[in-house]
Amino acid sequence: MTAPDGSERPERREEERFPILGSLDGDVMVFLPMAITEIAQGGVQVETPFPFQIDSLHELRLTLGGQPIVVKGRVTHCSVVDVEQESVRYRTGFEFVDVAARLSEVIAAFVEKTRDGRALT
Repeated sequence: MTAPDGSERPERREEERFPILGSLDGDVMVFLPMAITEIAQGGVQVETPFPFQIDSLHELRLTLGGQPIVVKGRVTHCSVVDVEQESVRYRTGFEFVDVAARLSEVIAAFVEKTRDGRALT
């Protein structure tokens, strides 16, 4: 098998594997849809069919005015907002953290445009 750099690498099944004694925890990132209900320069509020853990960090993919961005958000609150027969909806607040200057400008422009659009109605 050839690695991306062109060198030969062993077949994965030929690599030695080691059983874990005890436990070794891990996480997997999965992108799932969310409904953004509020946005500000410092964060967003969303609704999802699943809860988030307070203070956990997540990458959020947002499309603001046709421009897709990815920002890191810290969960500030999460609560049940609606319970139906077979589903539950959660409202979660994310605070943006470690936002690059370019992304901060995109967010600010979108928030300002949204604010201006609301003032006209």
